[in-house]
Amino acid sequence: MKTIEQLPISEKRVFIRVDYNVPLENGQIADDTRLRATLSTLKYALSQKAKIILASHLGRPKGKKVPELSLAPVAEKLSELLGQEVKFAPDCIGEEVEKMAFALAPGEVLLLENLRFHPGETQNDPEFAKALAKLAEVYVNDAFAVCHRAHASVVGVPSYVNECGAGFLLAREIEYLSSLLENPQRPFALVIGGAKVSTKVGVLMNLLPRLDKLLIGGAMANTFLVADGQKVGASFYENEYVEEAKKILTAAQEQGVKVYLPVDLIVATDKDAKEGKNVNLFEIPEDKAAFDIGKETRKLFAEALNGVGTIVWNGPLGLFENPAFAKGTIKVARKAAAQNAITMAGGGDTLRALKQAGISRAFSYLSTGGGAFLEFLEGKKLPGIEALEKKS
Repeated sequence: MKTIEQLPISEKRVFIRVDYNVPLENGQIADDTRLRATLSTLKYALSQKAKIILASHLGRPKGKKVPELSLAPVAEKLSELLGQEVKFAPDCIGEEVEKMAFALAPGEVLLLENLRFHPGETQNDPEFAKALAKLAEVYVNDAFAVCHRAHASVVGVPSYVNECGAGFLLAREIEYLSSLLENPQRPFALVIGGAKVSTKVGVLMNLLPRLDKLLIGGAMANTFLVADGQKVGASFYENEYVEEAKKILTAAQEQGVKVYLPVDLIVATDKDAKEGKNVNLFEIPEDKAAFDIGKETRKLFAEALNGVGTIVWNGPLGLFENPAFAKGTIKVARKAAAQNAITMAGGGDTLRALKQAGISRAFSYLSTGGGAFLEFLEGKKLPGIEALEKKS
């Protein structure tokens, strides 16, 4: 696919699909990471005197105008980050928006209102896509996080615009993830956690042939422990995925992948407990549940990461939102960040956990995608990327 540098954007209206789905607290942006991630693309477009039209969704308004999910605070914050005014449109389609877009001077920026205020966005409605495309002379996708969605602004608009390509953020995501799948530096370790095996079976099966080490934590480890014949007390696990977990463990053994499962756990009566108790696998009380990996498991996982060449991380190793159950994730994350290795993490909870551990910037790359990150690693073709490849 083409990148923005290969597109004729000088003094043209450039429609850039960004991902500004940011957390809001009392009408203010609580975390501007996603805005900052697009700055290299925006600054390049500004240097080329492009007329920039930005489009994004925020939250899930379900096709209705929800004032609390307006992108107005984003325009304000982006103005601050760019050091120039970012104009804000009251809608994303219609006559008034068209007037604002066509009146842009070279080097000006316009942010459209929330795309998902219209049902046509998530339905990939052709008429809605045409209305958006009417604003554009050039289309740029810089939103990897939505590339797995066949939405109007992701796959519809490119079919009605001649010049299309990827922004720097999207191009970088594809480059990093492709290198992991095609030619990872070895040994290659996957650290995977979170709650459910069900959402990650495809990723595990696709990556297994490429892996040397597989470290499994979080609540999903419970399903693997049950598959391995262990009892997990009152811990959450997916009974319907025990057989899938067995298949993954068998496949790993057949392919020479070393699997690391917890040897001890931090248990408590409920997720809001002020502290938990460290017990080995054979001492989990029937009325208690596991909420973090134990001290010996932390050591085991940390040692497993010694000398690896590539580390991919998805999912926390415990209920990190509660400080009582955050120690496992923090210790292993810091160990990963300290390695002389290519380190990449993806997924909202994962990035929040790494930020909490204070080592986000120590990772080689942080993927802005959650579902898109997993689907790419699963080997799936992402609609948003395919739409750009067709235009190259």
